[in-house]
Amino acid sequence: MISREEAIQLLEDCIKSENMRKHCLASEAVLRAVARRLGRNEEEWGLAGLLHDIDVEITNADPFTHGPYAEKLLKGKVSDEMLDAIVMHNEVATGKERTTEFQHALAAGETITGLITATTLVYPDKKLASVQAKSVTKRMKQKAFAASVKRENILECEQIGIPIHEFAELSVNAMRDVSDYLGL
Repeated sequence: MISREEAIQLLEDCIKSENMRKHCLASEAVLRAVARRLGRNEEEWGLAGLLHDIDVEITNADPFTHGPYAEKLLKGKVSDEMLDAIVMHNEVATGKERTTEFQHALAAGETITGLITATTLVYPDKKLASVQAKSVTKRMKQKAFAASVKRENILECEQIGIPIHEFAELSVNAMRDVSDYLGL
């Protein structure tokens, strides 16, 4: 499997947007925390979070090619399970529904990072340290807030046995661990 250092280099080669790189780092942190919580392979799940959007700039985030194109970039470098989760984080491109624990975890984990970031940015100090998980779950109910964030993806956390309030707490704490890199 690709090393984290190799994954970071690939990320830097393929993604030029600093904000997109931050999203990938946040997703890595959340997926590592989810893996620990579920007793799964933390390195593998973390790298899936880090690399899930590796093709987003190449495909211009086209919903019909984003995800499957990543398979061309990552085939032979990551496990088949990781590759499947990465491809399936954008189920629109595959025409299939997510069914595995890894698929649900990646979809929920990478999506909640956007809601947490948006929540952080409305706080007066704009610091992740100030954000409470209950604020994130409260914002989930406000459809106009961070309207592009797919709440149904975040709620897939419940399909892997993690209630939304616990998932929000786990995710906020994971992102706090990398807040210096995120600039939050």
